Amino acid sequence: MAPHRGIVVTGIGVVSPIGIGKEPFWSALREGRSGIRRLEMAVDPTAPPPFGGQVADFDPKQYVRPRKSLKVMNRDIQLAFAAADLACVDAGLREKPVDPERLGVLFGAGVMPCELDEITPACRRSAVDGTVDLHLWGQRAMGELFPLWMLKYLPNMPACHIGIGQDARGPNNTITLGDVSSLSAIAEAVRGLDRGNADAMIVGGVGSRLHPLEWARGRINGLSQRSGEPEAASRPFDAQRDGVVNGEGASAVILESEERAQARGATVLGRVLGHGAVFAPHRNGDVPVTNAVRRAILTALQDANLSAADVGVVVAHGLSTVDDDRMEAQAIRATLGDVPVTAPKSSFGYLGTAAGALEIAVALLAIQHTQIPPTLNYEHPDPECPINLVHRQPAPLQKPVAIVLSHSRQGQAVAVVLGGA
Repeated sequence: MAPHRGIVVTGIGVVSPIGIGKEPFWSALREGRSGIRRLEMAVDPTAPPPFGGQVADFDPKQYVRPRKSLKVMNRDIQLAFAAADLACVDAGLREKPVDPERLGVLFGAGVMPCELDEITPACRRSAVDGTVDLHLWGQRAMGELFPLWMLKYLPNMPACHIGIGQDARGPNNTITLGDVSSLSAIAEAVRGLDRGNADAMIVGGVGSRLHPLEWARGRINGLSQRSGEPEAASRPFDAQRDGVVNGEGASAVILESEERAQARGATVLGRVLGHGAVFAPHRNGDVPVTNAVRRAILTALQDANLSAADVGVVVAHGLSTVDDDRMEAQAIRATLGDVPVTAPKSSFGYLGTAAGALEIAVALLAIQHTQIPPTLNYEHPDPECPINLVHRQPAPLQKPVAIVLSHSRQGQAVAVVLGGA
């Protein structure tokens, strides 16, 4: 692979269940505070109350401009816009701007379900005997919907709004690949900067798993059942883990060529040293996670021209499901040995397409502070997850290199290697 021409990180923005802004986010991680709590949601009166990682005290009016754009922004878009704005402020892009024609946006995003109070009147208008008749939808339902309704829910809209709001007129794209979306966006942004398509990119991801439709899907796909103790429910790699805990959030970083960052006097917060993206197809009915993660790690290390001995920490995908954690842990052990591992979903939950973006922030902040934040709720070691998991308290980071991992059960895996300033 061709070496990267000095891609650096100059800004970090985080909107998460454990804090808005990189300093509150890092403090919560370091101190082991959980953002997972019981939620006030009416999903099914016969089911236990839902719980998850919700962004508290979020006021989109503090970040979104022009303010009238809020009319065509759902919550996901608002979270993404705020994270990007925080990253731009952190990078000093207003005081020391990049040529707008050379500033791009690349975001990971996914399905954004419609708010129920918006879609309910349309469904009622086109229903017959309590069931929606799609043949009637066109003539009856459309009059019940806001004319620009669809623009609130398209996956490409976070990147579009960020581009407009930050006057970023360069490359603008969206990656929609499930759990690997955000890390794939990082990798694609690096390629674009390597090719000289832009001088700087606003890169990140946004996702929410707290919509009622996501809860309905989650019943099939393995949510944790620890409703009586929400803070203890997400327990990656623990022997008593029982499933995913949903959450919401967004994070963004500013990536620049080192030459451009130096020219505008920006502070370098970290570096993207390499990345690897692979796909391992299903064979004989097996779920290919272990092989995909293993190959992604090895590919990323080769791209960074590093060895396993150079890695100081792995920021794991750590879903808190029985099978995914086992397969990921075995891939980490096989490729990186006894390297320290942290699993931050234990703090803020599973954010879908935003997961990798927040974990990039975790890795960068860990390198800056030379400290590995602890994994919460790790009480019972699982012999099938043979990794050196940092828990109970932070651990010193001995080597300023981090690998961030994301994978999907469809066989996709992405690893990104980050280094210090």
